[in-house]
Amino acid sequence: MDSTTTRSDGDVALPDRDASIEVRDLVIAYTSGGYVVRPINGLDVDAHANELILLVGASGCGKTSLLSVLAGILRPADGTVRVGGVDVTRLKGKELARYRRDNVGVVFQAFNLIPSLTAIENVMVPLRAARVPHREARKRAGELLERVSMGPRLHHRPGDLSGGQQQRVAIARALVHDAPVLLADEPTAHLDYIQVEGVLRLLRELADGGRLVVIATHDERMLPLANRVVHLTPRADMGARAPQRVELAPGAVLFEQGDTGDLVYVVDAGAVEIVRPLANGGVELVSVITPPNYFGELAPMLGLQRSATARAAAGSGAVVTGYTLRDFRERYNLPSFVPHD
Repeated sequence: MDSTTTRSDGDVALPDRDASIEVRDLVIAYTSGGYVVRPINGLDVDAHANELILLVGASGCGKTSLLSVLAGILRPADGTVRVGGVDVTRLKGKELARYRRDNVGVVFQAFNLIPSLTAIENVMVPLRAARVPHREARKRAGELLERVSMGPRLHHRPGDLSGGQQQRVAIARALVHDAPVLLADEPTAHLDYIQVEGVLRLLRELADGGRLVVIATHDERMLPLANRVVHLTPRADMGARAPQRVELAPGAVLFEQGDTGDLVYVVDAGAVEIVRPLANGGVELVSVITPPNYFGELAPMLGLQRSATARAAAGSGAVVTGYTLRDFRERYNLPSFVPHD
């Protein structure tokens, strides 16, 4: 294994490897029902050692997909992801396998422990897979389980452990190769308020100990622990703001599917086409919006990415005005309104 540095307080050995992440112009795309879906479109993120970063947002906003890209499991459609200065998106074969083993530890939402194995045997699995001798692997696994306060339950199987205890075993397993970056997907999803306290404290301690910890979560209890929160779900601007008048040449794009959006648009002149990209490379025309109708309200109302692309009709162009939700409701005397298809 790579060289490590041992902290003076006797905690687990930490890696010399760089625990930084740099994400630039990241696009994650997949197909669903024949359509192209981009849960993440043009994301930039920077994070460093000793930080605990939260990825928050509604279901489907790309939290787990982003973790998968950082772990080298999923290849993005575009953009770069550098971990410790290495562009993960360019790694292949043995280099990619080595990156997954040495640079990132992953804690899965469902624990993914092997039911027939004891706690110590579960933690030994990745070590034995890396051909670490049995005695050394057992010693390392035992040390890590002690580190996460699971020493008294080394020989218990997952079925005999609480949810919080299983999560601690999963965290110990993710640390077996001293990865400088720890990725956790909803680590508190299955824990009650008693179990969650110890897991939250442990994750914060791991970040304070020189690692970078990136967590995807819906759990607001984690917010006070974070150095920074990355919102993957757009947050609507409910305040007053000057309306934005936009003149679009024929065929010009106002916004694309997957973009964040905080404005509702009213068509003043011409026509706007709402289209969705198809998996075969084409587009589907969903609707044509003409004056005085409006569109684009679902994204700011519900905190969603744009579900379709809006472009000026090829034959006419368009003039539109964008309003914040609050401004839109006040101007059109709509305290609440039904979403417009």
